[in-house]
Amino acid sequence: MAINNYTEIIQTVIREQAELHQSGYVPIETILDIERHHYLLLQVGWVKDHWVYGSILHLDIIDGKIYIQQNNTEQVIAQRLVELGVPKTDIVIGFHSPFKRQFTDYALS
Repeated sequence: MAINNYTEIIQTVIREQAELHQSGYVPIETILDIERHHYLLLQVGWVKDHWVYGSILHLDIIDGKIYIQQNNTEQVIAQRLVELGVPKTDIVIGFHSPFKRQFTDYALS
């Protein structure tokens, strides 16, 4: 599959998750760096007197594969990518160590 297709699929996933998290107390930021292939969904803001900053979802395209760098959602994002047409061989669970990746159904790198 072409990188442009992956870019569109990733944007779909990020926007779906942004919609789900929008109703929370902390403002949500969607960052879509199409030129460098970095895609993030962040919480940024104040809740009463407490500052909140955190990554909800972070995906990158590296060497033609989608790397899931962070997933703090309730959805299995790798499975959602497969549902949208991405083969498991083009998905890397980036937050797993290279050793641990061999025990998944997804790409090693």
